[in-house]
Amino acid sequence: MILTGKEPSFRKRQRRSNPYYIILLLIFIMVGFFVMRAFQSGDIEPYGLPTPIPTRTANSYKTEGETYFMAGNLDSSMDAYNKALELEPDNATIWAEVARIKTYSSANLTVDALRIARLEEALEAATRAVELAPEDSYAHGIRAFALSWYATSVLDEETRSNSLSEAEREAIAALTFDNDNTLALVYYAEIQATQSLILQAQTNIEMALAREPDLMDAHRVHGFVLESMGYYRDAINAYQRAVELNPNLTFIYIRMGVNYRQLQQFETALEQFAKAARINEQNGVNDPLPYLAIGRTYTQMGEFFIAARNVEKVLDFDPSNPDIYGALGIIYFRGRNYEGAIPALQCATYGCDAETSCAVRFCNPETEEPVVIPPTPLSSTTVVYYYTYGSVLAGMHMPGRPYCEEAVKVLADVRERYSQEPVIMSIVRESENICRSFGYEQ
Repeated sequence: MILTGKEPSFRKRQRRSNPYYIILLLIFIMVGFFVMRAFQSGDIEPYGLPTPIPTRTANSYKTEGETYFMAGNLDSSMDAYNKALELEPDNATIWAEVARIKTYSSANLTVDALRIARLEEALEAATRAVELAPEDSYAHGIRAFALSWYATSVLDEETRSNSLSEAEREAIAALTFDNDNTLALVYYAEIQATQSLILQAQTNIEMALAREPDLMDAHRVHGFVLESMGYYRDAINAYQRAVELNPNLTFIYIRMGVNYRQLQQFETALEQFAKAARINEQNGVNDPLPYLAIGRTYTQMGEFFIAARNVEKVLDFDPSNPDIYGALGIIYFRGRNYEGAIPALQCATYGCDAETSCAVRFCNPETEEPVVIPPTPLSSTTVVYYYTYGSVLAGMHMPGRPYCEEAVKVLADVRERYSQEPVIMSIVRESENICRSFGYEQ
């Protein structure tokens, strides 16, 4: 028999007529049909296709962070830079960027403790950057920046002085490692202005502007230097150039508005504060500063009702912020609403229970969460709330309403800390005399 490699035809016919063969063939056909359907629907993808979500790089998060920064959304910017750090935890530049954004973001915090905590976080990040790159000029410059802003926020003079001295050393180190680092020169000028070394600050900021006329921070600090000299119109022009370079940093609009207010140009000041509020609204940021600035401006204009409405609006989205209660209390006091001023100022100073804070906010206790306000330390930013609280208590004292019992305690606290401040002490003495006439003394 010759082997041809071909199967005899009778065996083929036998196999095709086999019922098991037919069932197996049907199964293969059905499997093939379902696999084809899965490919078409996307349930099964061909081998070797890239993953549907590409892996993010640190650089992509850095770009995202800077984009958010330019848009004025500093919280999202911080989040993006922190994600970049997760991928490259030993990258000194990213640590420096985190410090930079955290420092800027502190400008939007009105409570001393929160602002200082944010600046401490910035300092930690800047210090880490310097540790990773001890000879990096940019890292030292950013640490100088964080230290200078920290110095202006701390409550005691010794820490302020030490922080400014350290900031100066960091700026000099940055310029030593790279004398072409214009940003470090800008920060050096800002430190000098904070130290009241105005002529030196002016020389350095003008040098920085000559080097890089399109550097936002150079114009921002130029505005700060001019404002420190009392040149409010020139300061406004410098801040205006800064916002042209970055039109979404709300704290610069706040500074412009404050300078317009110094010039008694209240309507223009209100326009600047309103711009800041709109930018925050576009970014979904609940920042109380623009509304507080609007409230204070209307207060100066004698428009107490609309001033109060703006500050009350802030309490809707930030009901635990004692600074807002303080601002509202000052407006009530200036508008002669003394009954309303007392609970608001109580919340801003020694704190208040949920019932009192709810009354100030005109909230519905049945539908809104209770908010207890803790005591706020007496400081240069809160002392106005303390002595105003003491004054209104003294002024509202009468038989059956012994407010002087609390007033003398408040005024004693202010006297203990600010006995060398003549303006504050004149207010304190006047209020103490009222209570003394009713037989109340500390």
